[in-house]
Amino acid sequence: MIRWAIAVALLCQPVMADDFELTPEWEYVADTVMGGVSRGQAREVALAGRAATRLTGTVSLDNNGGFVQIAFDLAGGEPFDASGYTGIALDVFGNGAEYDLRLRTDALTRPWQSFRTTFTAPAVWTTIDLPFTAFKPHRTEAVFDPAGLRRIGILAIGREMDADVAVAAVRLIR
Repeated sequence: MIRWAIAVALLCQPVMADDFELTPEWEYVADTVMGGVSRGQAREVALAGRAATRLTGTVSLDNNGGFVQIAFDLAGGEPFDASGYTGIALDVFGNGAEYDLRLRTDALTRPWQSFRTTFTAPAVWTTIDLPFTAFKPHRTEAVFDPAGLRRIGILAIGREMDADVAVAAVRLIR
């Protein structure tokens, strides 16, 4: 498990007083947990003047696979009440590819269920604001309720690709 505080990000990126900076303990997961053959890693790096967690790897569709990801649980895996916020902001740097941002709440009971949206990670540090309204349910009838937010994940998924995305900050935004 990657353990990393985002203190450096506070010095490099202004944070609105109403925003809430999260302190992720990133976990790397790949499709090998279900028999896939994608490979990758997550590591702490200094990239273009910022401290970040960087996900790199090769996504393969062989053997019914197709993803590498970094994810973290909020509040020790217990539901976190994010109902006072409107979305999530990510400070990202990448290879220009499209990635998924997935949220899990306490309303989801199966590992394949999530609320998801996509973003592009350009090759320069960029803050991407993703409103909760952009997240669509996947393989669930549940309605997204930010009061039960449990897990946030960033994935390279669904197509053969080279993953390279770094995250310097994750914030709940108003």
